[in-house]
Amino acid sequence: MSRIVYVNGDFVTEDEAKISVFDRGFLFADGIYEVSSILEGRLIDNAAHLARLKRSADELKLDLPMSTDDIEKAMLELLEKNGVHEGALYLQVTRGAADRDFGFPVDAKPSLVMFTQEKNLINSPAAEKGIAVISVDDIRWGRRDIKTVQLLAPVLAKQAAVEAGANDAWLVEEGFVTEGSSNNAYIVKDGVIITRHLSNSILHGITRAAVLKLVEQEGLKLEERPFTMQEAYEADEAFVTSATTFVWPVVKIDDAVMSNGAPGEISMKLRKLYIEEALKR
Repeated sequence: MSRIVYVNGDFVTEDEAKISVFDRGFLFADGIYEVSSILEGRLIDNAAHLARLKRSADELKLDLPMSTDDIEKAMLELLEKNGVHEGALYLQVTRGAADRDFGFPVDAKPSLVMFTQEKNLINSPAAEKGIAVISVDDIRWGRRDIKTVQLLAPVLAKQAAVEAGANDAWLVEEGFVTEGSSNNAYIVKDGVIITRHLSNSILHGITRAAVLKLVEQEGLKLEERPFTMQEAYEADEAFVTSATTFVWPVVKIDDAVMSNGAPGEISMKLRKLYIEEALKR
């Protein structure tokens, strides 16, 4: 059975889902997106994801086609139609279709597309074994706090990781790690969790915020600051967070092996706690 996809007010099969070739998301990457995880048929941290969507839209002077409450209603209807028990729901808003011109079109109507994707989030082999990451130069634009659809730089970083036999890449700017290609990055040294502070340099991760709340609740030590690749190589353990990974331990960074090649204790503790909390919501 084909998935049902939401396209500008209509629920259609994925074969019928179409967007104009003049859509500015296609022509200019003039759009934003969000990803909400699905556990037991429910959207996780969705209010926070929609709040970030609104913030991204405001930063780009992009009008949402409807209120976030109405977007959520459409999300829930799409979730019900596809019957996804575990996975993710992706939504993308663009400035709409118009003749190709760099300036904002006057009469364009914003486009909204949503689709679901089944994924094994809880019983993930990557979480059980840990992942390997490589370091690459961060070549992205200066407003990484806006969740835009211009993802070519992360695509190139992820592909570099694949070609190097790794799972992901950590992005490095002026000697410091910013974040992963599609996640926030952390190291642990002497019991202290270290992750880059919020700024325009990184995405303000929704899962990051939830995990750091758990860090506080558990009385764990935290430093929000930039860290170097050398610090990462010498760390006791490392991990990443995102909506579709929750917490994944990192067991290798470039040639440095972390926590004897096994998932670290703090990483796995935070993953367990996050899933427990998410299943309660």
